[in-house]
Amino acid sequence: QVSLVESGGGLVQSGGTLRLSCAAFGDIFKINDMGWYRQAPGNQRELVAKITSGGTTNYADSVQGRFTISRDDRQKMGFLQMNRLEPEDTAVYYCNADVVRIGWGQRWETHWGQGTRVTVSS
Repeated sequence: QVSLVESGGGLVQSGGTLRLSCAAFGDIFKINDMGWYRQAPGNQRELVAKITSGGTTNYADSVQGRFTISRDDRQKMGFLQMNRLEPEDTAVYYCNADVVRIGWGQRWETHWGQGTRVTVSS
């Protein structure tokens, strides 16, 4: 069984910073792509940032230059450093990972965390 647990959300003023963490637990052989998504009230879930196992990153236009995604494969963790936060960044943030479990060869499956809430006040 595999689970992802996010942490680091909270309330911050506009212009502030937060660092989200995502820890992966279970019988994990390796993690392919990892990503952060967010969902604001009344909106669909949207991609914020993604990082491949090789370290290639891509970002939503709205966060480019303000957010940085990273990962630590030894710790099986992912991170999202969020700088210059804006009220529009208010949402529940979800970690996402494509996981190859022990004994699965190259087969992988996508897992989601439960989410961590980020609120940015103006």
